Amino acid sequence: MSYGRTTTSIAAAMVITMSLLLPAGVLAGGSETGALRAEIQDLKARLADMEALKQQLRQLESKIAAVETVQVEQQQKTAALEVEADAGDEGPVKDISIGGALRVNYGYGDWNDQQKDRGGDFNFDIFRLDVNGQYNDLLISAQYRWYSYMDVIHHGWVGYNFTDKLQGQLGVTQVPFGLLPYASHNFWFGVPYYVGLEDDYDMGAKLLYNDGPLNLQFAFFKNEEWGSSGKTARYSFDVIDDGGLASSNSEDNQFNLRAACTLDHGDLGSTEIGFSGEWGMLYNSITEDHGDHWAAAVHLNGNYGPWNLMLEAARYEYDPENPDGVSDDSILMGAFAGSYEVASEGNIYVANLSYDVPVSWGPVTNLTFYDDYSILDKDSGDGDDSHINTLGCLISANPIYTYVDFIMGRNMAWLGSDAAQPLAGGEDDDWHMLFNVNIGYYF
Repeated sequence: MSYGRTTTSIAAAMVITMSLLLPAGVLAGGSETGALRAEIQDLKARLADMEALKQQLRQLESKIAAVETVQVEQQQKTAALEVEADAGDEGPVKDISIGGALRVNYGYGDWNDQQKDRGGDFNFDIFRLDVNGQYNDLLISAQYRWYSYMDVIHHGWVGYNFTDKLQGQLGVTQVPFGLLPYASHNFWFGVPYYVGLEDDYDMGAKLLYNDGPLNLQFAFFKNEEWGSSGKTARYSFDVIDDGGLASSNSEDNQFNLRAACTLDHGDLGSTEIGFSGEWGMLYNSITEDHGDHWAAAVHLNGNYGPWNLMLEAARYEYDPENPDGVSDDSILMGAFAGSYEVASEGNIYVANLSYDVPVSWGPVTNLTFYDDYSILDKDSGDGDDSHINTLGCLISANPIYTYVDFIMGRNMAWLGSDAAQPLAGGEDDDWHMLFNVNIGYYF
């Protein structure tokens, strides 16, 4: 627009200058006068064209300004919508983590002559994958395991934080019973695990309430983790239905309640004391009737400086509706691609003690020495009691953890008992020893 005004001013100045400089006679007549007048008319015509161009330029500039105004308004609206969307969006998955473990195992059992001749066996144990995450108040947790002979679900659930004290979980979750998360320090576990009362996982729903020292857990489990009671390729020990006349029961509709309170002793440490109760149904696929089962336990878990003390006493009973002529003295349980009979009634006692020793040996930062003892006192049948004692050490060199265990068992499953069913009618008076080393890389 400044260019148009400058051009107009120059043209006007030229006309005025010519009028002043030329003599009056020259302007009054002659061919030169006509030529000058024609030139003046031409200049005036050009000035008129310039005015028209200036008008078009002003119109175009007005249109551009209008378009720019609309664009600015649209940008403002878009930004406002994005802000509103951001304000309403709780954000992406938070704190998602993927981890797992790779473990190998060395074992030397005194009952296996061929293994003794080989000097023991060093085998692949497991590869596992862990996924844990949080989407605001929504939680996820899952673990899957691959062994050399099977692959299994360990757990898998979704959860929700109803409040900062109350959480719900749905899926394959840990059964709230007794000492948690484990009733042992060692890699091999103890008697409660092999009768389905330690580190057990089933399919259902659970509520967890934490308020300071108080921890309450209530759960309902529709069935075992796979939803297939005949599947022995599982991590948790459950009642197994293999289709046989004497082994046709399965777990169903189980309720669990666990209450624990932690007492703070200041510099001396803390003590958790608690009670657990369990009741569920047993469905028999042959009689098509329901029996039931129940268990109860009291426990103590004390941490006193470097010491940890675990104590537990539990009672359980299975009351199946078996076909006529089938004994109710035992129940079939299974896991790890195998199964065995367990006394249908009994008492379990656990006493474990550990001691932590911080060290600085290269990558090794801590040694945990422990002695874990547990016993199954059978009430049903004529079987002798089952015992297991594990003396060992956990060597911590994050991310490498190594369990070195000397395991002794009597009438104990997986420990070379001469009895056909050591946890039920076992009558093996001999103690058997297993030296076991499990090395795991955890990531």
